[in-house]
Amino acid sequence: MRQRILPTFSRRAFSTTPRASLARMSIIGRLAAEPEAVQASTGREMVRYALGTSYGRGDNKSVSWFSITSFDEGPRRDYLLGLPKGTLMHVDAEARMSTYENAEGIKQSRLNLTQRNIEVLSRPYRPENQEGYETSAAEEPSSGIGHS
Repeated sequence: MRQRILPTFSRRAFSTTPRASLARMSIIGRLAAEPEAVQASTGREMVRYALGTSYGRGDNKSVSWFSITSFDEGPRRDYLLGLPKGTLMHVDAEARMSTYENAEGIKQSRLNLTQRNIEVLSRPYRPENQEGYETSAAEEPSSGIGHS
């Protein structure tokens, strides 16, 4: 009698444990401004910053802004706070949607991004002999953001 060989399916080691839900985003963009240390209403310290990413071409070009929160402490926090506006970085963040009522009583949804990891890809371009040189973070030269 022949035995039929069935394909092996991947299984978790512990069948009684629930699967972990996961919502993550990976964003490559430029800092809109220097990261800012703030204190939550609970007293917990955190760092907030915004990344700009561009999409579209020509007259249809636009920028998406993502607000990100970091709860890193010690040297990692200090490093993040020392990054200048325009820094090109890759951020791995946990994503969560929350719902709240605004001042008019209308329900609103918000994307909350909590930083898990960052990698600085390049520092902003700053010509040495040009005082007052300003560009939008999303329009930094050679970033691919804000340019075709």
